Amino acid sequence: MISRRNLLGASAAGALVAWHGPSLIAAQDSGGLKVAFVYVGPIGDMGWTYAHDQGRLELEKNVPGTTTTYVENVPETAADAERVIRQLAQDGNNIIVTTSFGYMDPTVTVARDFPDTIFIHISGYKTADNVATAFGKIEEPRYVSGWLAGKMSASGSLGYVAAFPIPEVIRGINAFTIGVRAANPAARVKVVWTNTWFSPQDERLAAEALLDGGADVIAQHQDTAGPSQAAEAKGKFAIGYDSDQTSSAPKAILTCPIWHWGVYYTQLVKDVMAGTWKTNQYWGSWQDGLVDLSPLTDLVPADVKTAVEAEADKFKSGESSIFTVFAGPLNDQTGAEKVAAGKAMSAEDLLGMLWFVDGVDGEIPAS
Repeated sequence: MISRRNLLGASAAGALVAWHGPSLIAAQDSGGLKVAFVYVGPIGDMGWTYAHDQGRLELEKNVPGTTTTYVENVPETAADAERVIRQLAQDGNNIIVTTSFGYMDPTVTVARDFPDTIFIHISGYKTADNVATAFGKIEEPRYVSGWLAGKMSASGSLGYVAAFPIPEVIRGINAFTIGVRAANPAARVKVVWTNTWFSPQDERLAAEALLDGGADVIAQHQDTAGPSQAAEAKGKFAIGYDSDQTSSAPKAILTCPIWHWGVYYTQLVKDVMAGTWKTNQYWGSWQDGLVDLSPLTDLVPADVKTAVEAEADKFKSGESSIFTVFAGPLNDQTGAEKVAAGKAMSAEDLLGMLWFVDGVDGEIPAS
């Protein structure tokens, strides 16, 4: 199975040497860099790809003279991805950003043949002198959105529409559930897998099954607003994902954990232009501005808004971090202790998280 996204370490790997390739010199002489993006979905998905494309547009605005281009709906198969990435390199792009986990090996393969081009792979873990990776601590707003969902659930039964059973998705489910149970210790979160990233019909059907089973708040790790729209049709609440999807289900969505990729892309290009860029593994946080929650909607009572904002401020201020989300004591579904009191999960532990916390109803299929 090809998974799209994964969490990466917080520190750089590989050579840490400032990059001064000929293509950078040529770009500086011509007045700007050429940056290309490879997308797994359509830019209008209002999800993962839309969020990246908004970051691309923000980059153009923030760094005048930068020229960007993109290719959307690129399959994660090695042949398709490599063909597109190689063509973009041959076209003279100075930086190529590949935004899906399945692009990792094709990105590294092409990078070997274009040592003077910088390649950024979103969510992977392989680096080289001219290849870096980037991702973010989306678990932070996931946790806070879970706390909100727990407060807003009348039944204590919540549903989660999940894409693929990989550590990134499992971490999100767990962070959400920890937040839910911080607000309502008796609450349960039931998971349904779709094995899709972008399939509006399948994702809506999965949400409908959860709603029919008694869930009164639906969360998701999907790229469409289908689950939220299903919740709206049933008169229930929803938590969106990737971008602010409120307009797609205004009578259901409470908030959405979202990405601000322009924060990273802008700094990336500035570093390259300054000659200070080094291969690294960027892992942005709420405090960095890479991840966030969309504005709480009017469906949320004023007193709950105040409490949610206080939870968010812990992350925004740096008072808290991703590791406090996964701090002990934490038990798995069977009641077995996974993280002892006073301990926290390491980045390596989070990378390999393949278990559900207590409070999750559902199984993790073999992948």
